[in-house]
Amino acid sequence: MLDIGGESTRPGAKRVSAEEQISRVLPIIEAIRGCDDAAISGIPISVDTTLAEVALAAINAGADAINDVSGGTEDAELLDVVAREGAGLVLMHRGVAPPKDKYADEYEREPEFEGGVVAAVRAALATHAERAIAKGVTREHIVIDPGLGFGKSVGQNMELLRHVGELTKLGFPVYIGASRKRFVGRVSIGESSEPADRLAGSIAATVLGAVGGAMLHRVHDVAEHVRVLSLVTAWNDGGGSVVK
Repeated sequence: MLDIGGESTRPGAKRVSAEEQISRVLPIIEAIRGCDDAAISGIPISVDTTLAEVALAAINAGADAINDVSGGTEDAELLDVVAREGAGLVLMHRGVAPPKDKYADEYEREPEFEGGVVAAVRAALATHAERAIAKGVTREHIVIDPGLGFGKSVGQNMELLRHVGELTKLGFPVYIGASRKRFVGRVSIGESSEPADRLAGSIAATVLGAVGGAMLHRVHDVAEHVRVLSLVTAWNDGGGSVVK
């Protein structure tokens, strides 16, 4: 699946209006859906947005799912759109909205989570999912994401990776997005690093998530991750199945 977004969600990023997001995202969706090559035109597409107006425009243009980093809390109408259109929905946990967020290794004090980060994230994701279902979103269309890097320290991100299995107990597919994130570089390299230097750590984090039970993985270096996840899948299955 391709995940397309018209607004950056990195710490400190400025907000982008619905109109601007639509102007950035729709031409890409339309180009993909209009391609003469069926292998390209049929690729599943998710759109990364927290706004109902963008979600509706994207779905009408051919998007299959909405990836909402606010977990459906920023624009209540987004859940109505997803329910009405029968689209897929990724509900993520974030501690802080991007404009006020910091990178994981910039926290002088760890963000506070009642009961610990794993319990707090699990409870929040359960609430997000319940709210979406109450709005009419089909349960089988919901995926949950712990939001690695979103309002969590390096240690808290690692704690979430260690306990992915706790999130799978909620009964929804778990989606992990660790690729190239700051905490990955801090742990794997041990110092400040550029995103492109974090491939080895990104793969390791993805593997840890997969072994823990995560079903979906948001990555940048697709070929490398597919090769590694093919091995993980074969190991989990006890055979030689291949990730497609």
